[in-house]
Amino acid sequence: MADEDCKPVAVSRRIEAPAPEIFRLLADPRRHPDLDGSGMLRGAASPAVVSSVGDVFVMKMYYSALGDYEMDNHVVEYEVNRRIGWEPAAGRGHPEAGTREGHRWIFELAPDGPDATVVTEIYDCSRAPQELRESVDNGHGWVEGMTKTLERHDRLCARQPGEAEEAPPPN
Repeated sequence: MADEDCKPVAVSRRIEAPAPEIFRLLADPRRHPDLDGSGMLRGAASPAVVSSVGDVFVMKMYYSALGDYEMDNHVVEYEVNRRIGWEPAAGRGHPEAGTREGHRWIFELAPDGPDATVVTEIYDCSRAPQELRESVDNGHGWVEGMTKTLERHDRLCARQPGEAEEAPPPN
């Protein structure tokens, strides 16, 4: 698999909620399990809301081949109400703890009228080692989960208009 064959994979969905409401959900790691379409997220190990590039938030994860572990997510992109992205690093309980392989999860928000937003989830593994790129089919292995994530996000915004502004109580 050549590097030039690995382009970011993106899935978009129009969600009936303003961009600031959606961004607040994405910037709050405690809300990520509510949005997760992969079924791997178990909760936030760090309760702080993301506020800038350089922040790190830790997520509790589960994958059958690894069991329970954590991922340390380094915020690499942050534009309020427009774009947020992080680069995961293997954390506590992961056999490759401390490894940061260069893949990124990014969300872009494009307002579509006063009360709707086109949300695009992007998985970019173009900077990752070939072994990782192959294991996720250059990112295409995540498309189903990304689609489910945006569906869950849409349902959450539709079911609880305005409530996205409230943070859940700490765990």
